[in-house]
Amino acid sequence: YLVGVGRADCTGPVAQVPLMGYANPEQVGGGLLSRLYSRAFIVADPEGSARVVFVSVDIGMVSQRVRLEVLKELQSKYGELYRQDNVILSGTHTHSGPGGYFQYTLFWITSKGLIRPALSSIVNGIVKSIDIAHENMKKGRLFINRGTVENSQINRSPFSYLENPESERKRYSSNTDKEMLVLKMVGEDGHELGLISWFAVHPVSMNNSNHLVNSDNVGYASYLFEQEKNKGMLPGEGSFVAAFASSNLGDVSPNTRGPFCANTGESCDNPQSSCPVGGAAMCVAKGPGNDMFESTRIIGKNIYLKAKELYEKASQEVTGPLSSAHQWVNMSNVSVELNATHTVKTCKPALGHSFAAGTIDGVGAFNFTQGSVEGDPFWDQIRDQLLGEPSNETKACHKPKPILFSTGEMTWPHPWHPDIVDVQIAAIGSLAILAVPGEFTTMSGRRLRAAVQSEFDSHGTRGMNVVIAGLCNVYTHYITTYEEYQVQRYEAASTIYGPHTLSAYIQLYRSLAKAIALNATEELPRGPEPPLFNVTSLTLLPSLSAENAPASKTFGDVLQEVRPEYREGEVAEVTFVGANPRNSAENATEHNFLTVERYSNISSSWRVVLNDASWDTRFYWSKGSGGRSNVTMEWHIPAGTELGVYRLRYFGHYKKRVSLFRIITVPFEGSSSAFQLTAP
Repeated sequence: YLVGVGRADCTGPVAQVPLMGYANPEQVGGGLLSRLYSRAFIVADPEGSARVVFVSVDIGMVSQRVRLEVLKELQSKYGELYRQDNVILSGTHTHSGPGGYFQYTLFWITSKGLIRPALSSIVNGIVKSIDIAHENMKKGRLFINRGTVENSQINRSPFSYLENPESERKRYSSNTDKEMLVLKMVGEDGHELGLISWFAVHPVSMNNSNHLVNSDNVGYASYLFEQEKNKGMLPGEGSFVAAFASSNLGDVSPNTRGPFCANTGESCDNPQSSCPVGGAAMCVAKGPGNDMFESTRIIGKNIYLKAKELYEKASQEVTGPLSSAHQWVNMSNVSVELNATHTVKTCKPALGHSFAAGTIDGVGAFNFTQGSVEGDPFWDQIRDQLLGEPSNETKACHKPKPILFSTGEMTWPHPWHPDIVDVQIAAIGSLAILAVPGEFTTMSGRRLRAAVQSEFDSHGTRGMNVVIAGLCNVYTHYITTYEEYQVQRYEAASTIYGPHTLSAYIQLYRSLAKAIALNATEELPRGPEPPLFNVTSLTLLPSLSAENAPASKTFGDVLQEVRPEYREGEVAEVTFVGANPRNSAENATEHNFLTVERYSNISSSWRVVLNDASWDTRFYWSKGSGGRSNVTMEWHIPAGTELGVYRLRYFGHYKKRVSLFRIITVPFEGSSSAFQLTAP
């Protein structure tokens, strides 16, 4: 094959923008722990014109808006080379990235509308990563390997899982998929290019009290792998690209110690995930570490170490033709033939009461609990008054789900949820990547993989390695099995197209697999094209106005100095007169806010040893009154750091009023005093 890899920054605004994932309006960005990246991989047939693009992006999920804008950009640059059928965009599902990049109204509520700078940085980052991969195509070979990851996940809805038939559950040793699949890419000259790992786990080691933008556990795994392969480079630099992509993670949590009542410390591992005192709002799962930062590192490192081992031992070569199949489908109206006599249908999208309960990884609001199969008259009445009552047809279609939001019947000012959804498979030789538009639960994913596998087998394409890539192309929440749907925990309440959603997807992906196996992808109907709403920006974010420094100070001045000396394991900390970090995101895509620099006696100059993409640095922004704000930087000094003289530097932009109608953006910088890192 010809193989190309690329990585580009897609972080966007790290302040004031709500973070996407927990749907908690209080959780807005307030700084940066690690940068977000788009990682692109292109595989092409050296002889023919076939190619496949897989992109894994450090965001909560790929939205339809992001996908449509990316495809438009690619078409204007490359014509018909990169299209909706051969480009897969997959989100890692970090819950600590900026939101606001959606066109459907439901997602505006928790992300304060459509935020153009956040959307643009994601779209530009994805396109740029594809550009880099496109420019670096070289002859290469692909290898595949699979293995088991231990101590990194639990099923967060085990009572739903137990609803699946016993005969089916007996075929599996665990209620989560522990298998990791690794695709290794090596140049013909033996030069290592990169890897994609697929593994099912929620990147929610960082909980909903976090305000620092970061890529969570899977992002930390990428960081460790890339740091190891790009020796001597700063984080985010270097040619080796390691993507840790999402899979069927719907009911899979990294918070391995399980759910406990925050107030009493007792277990709340019950069908309602509820505590005797304080109800569901008190039931929270704990990760393996002492705090969320440590848990993120522990889970991320586990995933990284397994990927590294599988990568090093990968010997099964991937060969064979490249192909891709794609359709747009109206998911609110699919007829599914369950058997010769029985046909059922999907529904207009709707969310159930338990959607508002959240999960043990991030609890919801008010007094909602998981496992509600009855509505609540109080909330139903409020909903009827505010949003209108669901139609009888929708109520009946979704049974036993009590509907909280009948999003498929809500169209002001735009539809609240998508009807038109992408289904897509890309085949790279013996590897079939199923790009799914949401979060399949463990058992849903197993059923989908088995169905596609048997479809390939029955048409003579045997021995395919079938992998699910999650959160692709458009976000449609969760996909549970029919049996899991009956008990209406969070994942089931969020299965928006009703009880037969999974059966519909299985039917659709089977027909894509058949088209690939029979070499008939050209004959697949394209389906109804998704809408692109003409809203460009609509946001409740505070506008960026002129800023001020305190009296007799200027931007970048130190307010709280570092200590003169530190030892490893300690935290060097400095506070500056700061400015809104959004100024920098709106001014430049790849703005680095901080550096850690070491003084070199040989060259008598400062050398940058870390940037803000490092997981050892933290950048906090806090807004004061009267247009003032502070920035605090921390360097958590790891064991083994070279001794010597260091300093921390800050780079920002502030808004300055130059006349009644004109505000300009002015760059500035600041530096701490030098400090000594001494032996422990």
